[in-house]
Formats: sequence, C-alpha cells, structure tokens
Amino acid sequence: MIFLDNYSYFDHRFLNNQVDELEDNKEYYQQEIKKDEEQIKQLKNPEQIEKYAREKYYMKKDSEDIYIIEFEGDSIEKK
Repeated sequence: MIFLDNYSYFDHRFLNNQVDELEDNKEYYQQEIKKDEEQIKQLKNPEQIEKYAREKYYMKKDSEDIYIIEFEGDSIEKK
C-alpha cells in the first residue's frame, strides 16, 4: 500500500537533486575563494602588483610602448 502526499518519493527525489547541485556549487565557490586568497597574498608584493596591472589593465611605464597583437579567433576580454 502506497500513500502519496506532499512528501512523496518524487518530491524527495527533486529536493535531493537540488541539494546535490547546491553542494557542488559550494565546493566550486570554496575553491574559487582559495584561489582569490592566494592571489590576494601575492598582491601584497609590489612586484606582483605591477605584474597584475600590466597584464590585466595594460598599464605601462612612461618610457614604454604597448602593442596588442590579436590573432584571428582571439579576442580581448572586455568587462
């Protein structure tokens, strides 16, 4: 004999799937937090700050020129 109510097997299955997805998301975001913490530690070094600014924001010294070369199929990320 089976009773189907608000707590049926299908509802539990759906909720369990949602819990699994949320746990996967939790693991992903924890890994991203660890990566960000490492990057923050590196950015406490002035040389790393300069490297980051040059790579991300194309900053340069007064005596330098920057040339950006794009190949077919490549694109610069615009945020």
